[in-house]
Amino acid sequence: MENKTVYDVLKERGFIKQTIFDEDLQKMLKDEKIKFYVGFDPTADSLHIGHYIPIMAMAWMQKFGHTPIALFGGGTGMIGDPSGRSDMRQMMTKEIISHNIDCFKNQMSRFITFDGENPAIIANNADWLLALNYVDFLRDIGVHFSVNKMLTAECFKQRMEKGLTFFEFNYMLMQGYDFLYLNQKYGCKLQVGGDDQWSNMLAGVDLIRKKQQTPAFCLTCTLLLNSEGKKMGKTQKGALWLDENKCSVYDFYQYFRNVEDVKVAECMRLLTFMDMDEIASLTAYNDERMNVAKERLAFEVTKLVHGEEKAISAQKQARAAFGGNIEDMQTVEVENGLSVADILVLAGFAKSKSDARRLIEAGSVSVNEIKILGAFDKVPDGVGAEFVLHKGKKNHIKVIVK
Repeated sequence: MENKTVYDVLKERGFIKQTIFDEDLQKMLKDEKIKFYVGFDPTADSLHIGHYIPIMAMAWMQKFGHTPIALFGGGTGMIGDPSGRSDMRQMMTKEIISHNIDCFKNQMSRFITFDGENPAIIANNADWLLALNYVDFLRDIGVHFSVNKMLTAECFKQRMEKGLTFFEFNYMLMQGYDFLYLNQKYGCKLQVGGDDQWSNMLAGVDLIRKKQQTPAFCLTCTLLLNSEGKKMGKTQKGALWLDENKCSVYDFYQYFRNVEDVKVAECMRLLTFMDMDEIASLTAYNDERMNVAKERLAFEVTKLVHGEEKAISAQKQARAAFGGNIEDMQTVEVENGLSVADILVLAGFAKSKSDARRLIEAGSVSVNEIKILGAFDKVPDGVGAEFVLHKGKKNHIKVIVK
């Protein structure tokens, strides 16, 4: 990466979706070591795959000597961002928000350095938003926002049909004020975030340039989409969380092991630190050799999120599920006397008992090598307390009967 700036790397790897004052931004990132921020509203007790790309952008920026500010929305989280929503977010207590922030910090530490040389800064906008005097805020900040312009923003357009509350209408002002506050306190010059935040981010840039008369910039990251243009990260069991208690390490690994061939190179560029030449070499095929690339992708992403030991274990389980050693296979424990349909649900192979029965009736389910034919069948006699449950040709799990 000799002579490359972080902008060059982010562009080359496909991170950059939109920027403003692009030439000036490129020059600044080449000539200066800046402070920049990414905001995270603590709406759950775990980060998910949607947070992953902005966090990787933070990691690259930090590698090049720029200082990340991880801004947690303890204040804005009490309102909720209307972007991409057709309804209002559920309001959370201060205690829940505080707990969620602690969870975020812990997960982010796998990607971002919070100590040592060039440590990331942690900030919580509750520290300045919750103490605001509303009239003073309107006089100082509100006068710089045009309602006509705000109503053209994409994040508000989607809410007009069902009704946008004034409560949420304030969100853009608060996010803009966050950028201004960080600019005044830390000299923060850049906001980085997901592309669905573009309208809110522009508001912050505009506010700083009006009030401070100094340069400010924003950069949005590509959203991870499948070939149909829908957000990636939804599994059969729900969102792809980074917390293994909400999404098992094995399921996390398998998600990336099974991504579409056409998305493997993009995922490698965005979600790993793999060298670009190696990515090009591994993904230069349109045949079964892409399985090697997909296994590598799954391992690298899982290693980053969950650590190398758990990534190795998930890899062994996945390989075992495709004909390897049964001892390495993913395991589920069940009570004695359950039907095969019940076990399919417990193993995560079916969403419900009726779904399980449809799979059985379609001839997709076997216990060891015995095909299950009846929707209400129990485990065949003589199988024993340990066996392998097969769903189709690709899903296999070791079952232990307690």
